[in-house]
Amino acid sequence: MNRTLEADVVVVGGGPAGIMAAIAAGRQGARTVLVERYGFLGGMSTAALVYPWMTFHAESGEQVIRGIPQELVDRLIACGGSPGHLRDTVGFVRTVTPYHPERFKVVAIDMLKEAGVRLFLHSFVDEVDVEGDRIVGVTLTGKSGRIAVRGSMFVDASGDADVAHLSGAPTLVGRDGDRLTQPMTMKFRMRGVDLEEIRRAMLRNPENFYHKTPFDELERIPLTGISGFYAEWKAGNVPINRDQVLLFAGPADDEVLVNCTRVQGLSGTDVEELTEAEEEGRRQVLLMADFLQRHVPGFDRASISAVGSQIGIRETRRIDGLYSLTIDDVVSGRKFEDAVARSGYPVDIHDPAGKGVKAAWVGGDGAYDIPYRCLVAKRIDNLLAAGRCISTTHEALATTRLTPSCMATGQAAGTAAALAAGRGTPARDVDARQLRERLMQDGAAI
Repeated sequence: MNRTLEADVVVVGGGPAGIMAAIAAGRQGARTVLVERYGFLGGMSTAALVYPWMTFHAESGEQVIRGIPQELVDRLIACGGSPGHLRDTVGFVRTVTPYHPERFKVVAIDMLKEAGVRLFLHSFVDEVDVEGDRIVGVTLTGKSGRIAVRGSMFVDASGDADVAHLSGAPTLVGRDGDRLTQPMTMKFRMRGVDLEEIRRAMLRNPENFYHKTPFDELERIPLTGISGFYAEWKAGNVPINRDQVLLFAGPADDEVLVNCTRVQGLSGTDVEELTEAEEEGRRQVLLMADFLQRHVPGFDRASISAVGSQIGIRETRRIDGLYSLTIDDVVSGRKFEDAVARSGYPVDIHDPAGKGVKAAWVGGDGAYDIPYRCLVAKRIDNLLAAGRCISTTHEALATTRLTPSCMATGQAAGTAAALAAGRGTPARDVDARQLRERLMQDGAAI
């Protein structure tokens, strides 16, 4: 081992959940280390071009995610990195939040530094040292060789429950029965797109687009997303197992993010299958770009401007925690006494084997609670999860996996980790009432 570092809170994964967790812990005075395998922050939001952020609001318009996530948005607005929350012109959710990924990377680092977080990029956690029921440290592999990071509390924000898996904590994969996961998508951007021509096409033929598109507002609000072009898709006969075109505008005026490729039946935690997925995803990008240029209004002068550094992953491993959020909890808008986050995003399951997307809407007041118990791992006393790998069923993961929800659980996990480290208590013994009070003091909407 080249060297050993000591910390109170160790966060693994520098995506939106990990960023929020590390900032939250650092601001409470905990010695915090954040570990990220890439040379930049942002996780799926930057490495895989997942864009825009969906959604900070319930369908009613109530903002249900605030706190550090909203502070990030405010800082992006201030530096020209986001227009803020805009109406979703697909109509699937109330709002979307466009952002510039390069500005996001820098603003995130600024916020981490201000919180006193020690950041390790180009560092991959490949070993977890467990003694009894506690993790005592993780081992990083990188250009500097092997580095041991010892800590009191650990937050798994890897997206794939890597720390939980390596520690021996129980994890789950995919849906019941066949363990299939939602498909992967290689996202890409195109420039030279005439968005006004697309808007005109939508207004001319509303039946060719998603039925919830807000056509009555479309002439006076920014075009943020497009779902449809059903006729063009059918005529184009693209060999991709989807049934529509899905595009999001920005961040430039002539730019769109294309969310149309679909790679099914492969595992995001098996290196050989992930390699196959990367290859197939990039081939589909070329097929999609050619289709758009040939068949879709507004794309005749467009070209590919960026492709994800890696394929986008919706679902892999997740922890089997003290409680697993269910689809019934979501669609009933259930409230929990130990709620540490809320979300208004619908259930959005991209079929693991077929063409479609299964949606289910949030009932009650339009938002559901995520209880603290979903963040607490079984068997390992000092391990919390945040983001995509919290404890849910396959169906409920289809809403908690969205970026703003991941940010909210990240802030909760980092806050809880700092409280537990400061008191020397297991994660399960954190007082949920005190945790909620602290989160609300820090602006969270719970």
